[in-house]
Amino acid sequence: MPRPLVVGNGKLLINFDDRLHMRDLYYPYVGQLNHVGGHFSKLGIWVQGRFSWLDEDGWTRKLGYDRESLVTDVFAHHEQLAVSLQIADGVHQRDPIYLKKVSVRNHAHEAREIRLFFNHDFSLNETEVGDTAVFDPILRTVYHYKRNVYMMANGKTPEGGIDQFSVGIKRFNHAEGTWRDAEDGSLAGNPIAQGSVDSTISFRLVLQPHEEKTMYYWLCVGDSYDAVKTLNQYVLDNDPDRLLGRVAVYWRRWVNKEERDFADLPPEVVHLYKTSLLLVRTQIDQNGAILAANDSDILQFNRDHYSYMWPRDGALIASAMAKAGYTGTVAPFFTFCAKALNQDGYLQHKYNPDGSVGSSWHPYVVDGEVQLPIQEDETALVLYALWEQYKSGKQIEDCQALYPTLVRPAARFLLEYVHPTLELPKPSYDLWEERRGIFTFTSATVYAGLMAAARFAQLFGDDRRHKRYEDGAKSIRAAMEKHLYDPGIGRFLRGIYLRPDGSVEKDFTVESSLYALFALDVFPVDDPRVQRTMEAVKKSLRVDTEVGGFARYQGDYYFKKSHDIARVPGNPWIICTLWVADWEIAKAKSLEELQEPKDRLVWVVRHALQSGVLSEQLDPYSGAPVSVAPLTWSHATFVATVLRYVEKVKELR
Repeated sequence: MPRPLVVGNGKLLINFDDRLHMRDLYYPYVGQLNHVGGHFSKLGIWVQGRFSWLDEDGWTRKLGYDRESLVTDVFAHHEQLAVSLQIADGVHQRDPIYLKKVSVRNHAHEAREIRLFFNHDFSLNETEVGDTAVFDPILRTVYHYKRNVYMMANGKTPEGGIDQFSVGIKRFNHAEGTWRDAEDGSLAGNPIAQGSVDSTISFRLVLQPHEEKTMYYWLCVGDSYDAVKTLNQYVLDNDPDRLLGRVAVYWRRWVNKEERDFADLPPEVVHLYKTSLLLVRTQIDQNGAILAANDSDILQFNRDHYSYMWPRDGALIASAMAKAGYTGTVAPFFTFCAKALNQDGYLQHKYNPDGSVGSSWHPYVVDGEVQLPIQEDETALVLYALWEQYKSGKQIEDCQALYPTLVRPAARFLLEYVHPTLELPKPSYDLWEERRGIFTFTSATVYAGLMAAARFAQLFGDDRRHKRYEDGAKSIRAAMEKHLYDPGIGRFLRGIYLRPDGSVEKDFTVESSLYALFALDVFPVDDPRVQRTMEAVKKSLRVDTEVGGFARYQGDYYFKKSHDIARVPGNPWIICTLWVADWEIAKAKSLEELQEPKDRLVWVVRHALQSGVLSEQLDPYSGAPVSVAPLTWSHATFVATVLRYVEKVKELR
């Protein structure tokens, strides 16, 4: 299930599903240690003897964000209960404090007592073993703890603080959890439990006919009791309403810090551009890791997740954010990569947010042949993105510091990891992590990475290395023309495979990532070979359904929804559709020719969730989100395409 609402600050990330469950809570790294882990921490309401959780039928829910901020704007209404809730959620912009404001309206013609129940189904440090939940009678809070993770819940209404509480056993020995205890409107008041535990707290409101009152709830997260006690007092001293208002103001200032002319783009595209900037920010850990996605429901499919830093995704996301003016936001990413760089100069498959190496399915040995289990584009694209970062922010000191620790060792690897006769990069795994060979996309990134290294060498007066890197890049480009372009079909190949008998097998599959030929400045956009290649992409990868969009490649099997390959070569992907728009923008010679890519930007808006969240891919028939949501790469690519569009309009005018 997608996560239409995400709030965070680089230390604490919280995700909600479309039925308003808290499904993920990551701390102290974005994407690492999920203390909810896909279970359901939920909100319920009791009204004069009737109880309902907000995930039940009978509720109409509208999910979104407050204007240009990372504070949610959620409306929930229950006709039979005659009650509605206006909910705002946010994470403090600096500290690990989650804040929630709930305005409750009584639609009945009589005065009524209304109780709100907050259930906490935590599994601290990603396991239910050894947790403790306890009521603190001095602070009148409930907190969960295990080792170095503490979570303290509190709140207030005009009638007072926590009214009822209970902690107990969940999912063990037939015990369901204290959420079940809440459904009669009263909590048993059990003060402590250990092991597999949950807790529920309630707050009381008395509302006159058609009256509205507001209550506040907050969750403080830290590494000790004293830490969460201090944060709880901070909320009490500063007033939760003022704090939540400051969160909204901060993010509005942040997302609007760059003045930008959006040309003739419609308001809904501009709105999604800003929403995308904000959502990308939530997926960036304060220590530099840029996470692919943090939707834990993907665990249902292969018991692994997307909460990793793939250097490729991270590099392309960092590049987009730098171009948008957020160089400071993504600067730690390059330091992260420098620390992660292997001693031989390459980056591995993926990394955990703390910098440790992530899980992988790339083997060291295939058919008795020893190989590097890498995707070479991941190393190359980091150099390319670093140059884009420099161009945008001109932070020469940062780049000078990274020149000996990142640029030179990575460039040395790219120069050395070359096939001796083909003069192309040696075989590695493709950007989709599915096959091993020599690919046009990978070769294009190596060219771009070496050119970036050459420019840094020139910037720092390192003439010898400048020539070596530039000559290496030009050699790769010449080899691409010789081996990866096929005159018979008049376009570039997806790639080639080296067989054990020494032969070379060509892969003629039309592949969306061929956009890199022009996007990474390997060849001019008006090169006839590039034009024919991209026209083949537009023709062969178009999804011929009402949903539309473009697939990754012909016969894509990942989350496959159709066997009609002629009409549906694969599910439509947000990023692949935007790559086609990038091509249309790049080749446009008049403002009229920009209508088609503008329509594609509107298409993305149309297929976002109600809150503005973008998924990885779509069902080709229903348009429903497929795989994870939000996907950071989707949002960053939307940002990059919007920037290309407005720059092209400026150029043509």
